[in-house]
Amino acid sequence: MLFAGDDGALVAALRKGHPGAATALFDRHVAHVQRVVIRIMGADDEIPDLVNEVFYQALRSIHSLRDPDRLGGWMTRIAVFTARKCIRSRKRRSWLRIVGDDQIPEPAWSAPVESSDESVELYGQVRRIMDRMPVDERIVFSLRYMDGMEIADLADACGLSLRTAKRRLARCETRFKALAATEPLVRMRLDAGGKWRNR
Repeated sequence: MLFAGDDGALVAALRKGHPGAATALFDRHVAHVQRVVIRIMGADDEIPDLVNEVFYQALRSIHSLRDPDRLGGWMTRIAVFTARKCIRSRKRRSWLRIVGDDQIPEPAWSAPVESSDESVELYGQVRRIMDRMPVDERIVFSLRYMDGMEIADLADACGLSLRTAKRRLARCETRFKALAATEPLVRMRLDAGGKWRNR
């Protein structure tokens, strides 16, 4: 059975176990959730699993959503925390990895195939810089400069006050510029005052 209605009605239907509500939740929000996760994670084979995990957590905790009309923002927050958990888990595993282990294979997800060679290389350099940033700074950087999210929405997605979000954003901008010294294309863009986002 198909479900029709706004997000508030969708939340009510999910809580009542409406047979078409879960599918409607996925159909309405999967593109946004996938985009947020990709912006944070970059090229990664686990993207589909992470997206599925976001929806699993959303369905599992739908009764905790206080304002049903803010379903989209709530889904964004779950996506952010799911990606953060994955990154932190990988960092812990990397500390335990024995020297000499096989290298992790290159993921299948990559920059858009229609991009120019320079755009692809720029994207790769930006991602390499982001991989060297602390997790929380990487996340706000991704949401602000890769996804174009407004600061107020970014703060809500990360569970931060607006003031804290602005401070974290300023910190990550400073760190990004310092790390860009090792990446020639990014450094050139910054020196020229141009935009280094690959959108």
